[in-house]
This record gives sequence, structure tokens and C-alpha cells, in this order.
Amino acid sequence: MTFENTSKTKKLVIGICFDAMGYVSFVFPPFDFVWAPVSAWLMTKLYKGRKGKIAAAISFIEEALPMLDIIPTFTLMWLYTFVFSSEKDNGKTVIDLN
Repeated sequence: MTFENTSKTKKLVIGICFDAMGYVSFVFPPFDFVWAPVSAWLMTKLYKGRKGKIAAAISFIEEALPMLDIIPTFTLMWLYTFVFSSEKDNGKTVIDLN
């Protein structure tokens, strides 16, 4: 599964859907045992590099701990990447050939 060439609007929609998946644990709490590692893996696929790895760790912790599922981690990462980040690449992988 790769999201490298996905537009930022599609990443937002995907992120909102993934955040909604996290709310399933309010109805079925054992879902967190499966969703916490899956959400971390998906975060690394949506956002490459160091930022993606840090966001994946935060996503895993947020989903694994009870009562923190309300935090929309994927949406917050999208906001950080495409709205608040001052980097020129806007979340896309930059390849340095030097």
C-alpha cells in the first residue's frame, strides 16, 4: 500500500476516515488491540520520513491508551504537514542525489 502520489485533499479524506476508525473502540474496546499497530503502520505509509515515524509512534500510543481515542491524530498530522509546516516539500519525499 502506497500513498506517495496521493493529493493532499485525498490524504485529508483518508486521514478523517482513519480517525473515524479509531472511534470504533468506544463501542468495541478490544478493537484497539488491532487498530493501534495498524494505525501506526498506516501513518508511516501516509507520511514518509522522520515526521511519519514520530507521528506513527504518537498514533500508536494514542490508540493504545484508553480514553485518548478522541484525538484525531491523522487529521492533526495532515494539518501539521500541509498547513503549519514551513517546509517547501509539503510532506512529499525529497530525494537528494548528492
